[in-house]
Amino acid sequence: MKASPTLTNNLQAVLADLIELHVQGKQAHWNIVGTNFRDLHLQLDEIVDAARQFADDTAERMRALQALPDGRSSTVADTTSLAQFPDGLISTEDAIERIVAAMEAAVGTMRKVHDEVDEEDPTSADLLHEFIARLEQFAWMVQAENMKPTAKVTAADSK
Repeated sequence: MKASPTLTNNLQAVLADLIELHVQGKQAHWNIVGTNFRDLHLQLDEIVDAARQFADDTAERMRALQALPDGRSSTVADTTSLAQFPDGLISTEDAIERIVAAMEAAVGTMRKVHDEVDEEDPTSADLLHEFIARLEQFAWMVQAENMKPTAKVTAADSK
């Protein structure tokens, strides 16, 4: 099977976002400071590893479909849907919000292109399903670092 221009463009959009997610995760990893630094530092490495693997899986799928992936930094910078990550030190709280937003943007691109991808190549759509599930799980786990319980538990409640 040879990918159509539409399938190629859709997978390329996913690829650009995954490469950018990998880069932003490392930027955050190197420059975070504050509460729960170590936990977030380690979580970011998990996200980076997954994003890098997902990008590789996407690019290799494109090649299997005779499409040409473009992972050049200029292409990624020009086409990603992720907001630019700030330079300098960043608090763990702000890093969490930005990384969650980046994962949500990447998932948004995948959901946006999913139906067209699935129509032409269900195998590529299966990859998107895996990526979405894992990135949404990461987003939930990282976002929980900034969440506060909605109900206050007292000693009387536990009796």
